[in-house]
Amino acid sequence: MEGSSQLNSVRNAARLLKEFSRTDRELGVSELARRLELSTSTVHRMLATLTAERLLERGRSGRYRLGLAMYDIGANVGPNLDLHEAALPVMAVLRADTGETVQLAVLDGLESVYIDRLESPHTVRIFARVGTRLPATTTSTGKVLLAALPPAELDARLALWEPERGTPFTIMDPGTLRARLREVAERGWAENREESRVGVVSVGAPVRDGSGTVVAALSVAAPTDRAAPAALARIRVAVIAAAARASTRLGATAGLRPPRVPGPG
Repeated sequence: MEGSSQLNSVRNAARLLKEFSRTDRELGVSELARRLELSTSTVHRMLATLTAERLLERGRSGRYRLGLAMYDIGANVGPNLDLHEAALPVMAVLRADTGETVQLAVLDGLESVYIDRLESPHTVRIFARVGTRLPATTTSTGKVLLAALPPAELDARLALWEPERGTPFTIMDPGTLRARLREVAERGWAENREESRVGVVSVGAPVRDGSGTVVAALSVAAPTDRAAPAALARIRVAVIAAAARASTRLGATAGLRPPRVPGPG
């Protein structure tokens, strides 16, 4: 029981740290307790410990923000920091061009993990958070990332795949999934047509580093009522071009062959 309690404390501390973001740079005890569904006394104790370890610091307002130790830790994540710096300016332009939500994701096992996100300026948005994980088999970013894996590695990961039907459009058959991934690898981009969430479509394209290796995927997600065939075709072209620009900013020159881009429909 003691070991379990300690693991829960570590898990709650990790959850607490992940509540801080670009939009929520400072948070108070009550707000964190509400979000984490923990007592204020428990959150207060965690805050005190994390502050003592310099992972958090307390501002004059009494609210907390990430501390210097977090930046020291982050500095050791060089590849992702380079990726953020390369992608964010491109993502901002892509959001302005499409008017839709722009996302950057990396692959972890069989999950697509969103490491950057810029919300659509429209009133009707697709709400999610940085750090959100979705089955890679259901998302355009995930399909791009899976399709880029060496065949042996893809086989090893898909051997662990346990499909779950998130929507009526979720791919459940291994043969169908592999055929889709072959298409993605051939044409250089992927789509998600309501496979992870009903009413939402997305288009994703690969981001490559200086060696030409796919290190991330860039996507635009939109509600189906703003993604008629002509609009989706424009989004597709914009995403592919933006992913190529982000790749160039990372030093990529190899692997940037022009993808096959169909017209509307």
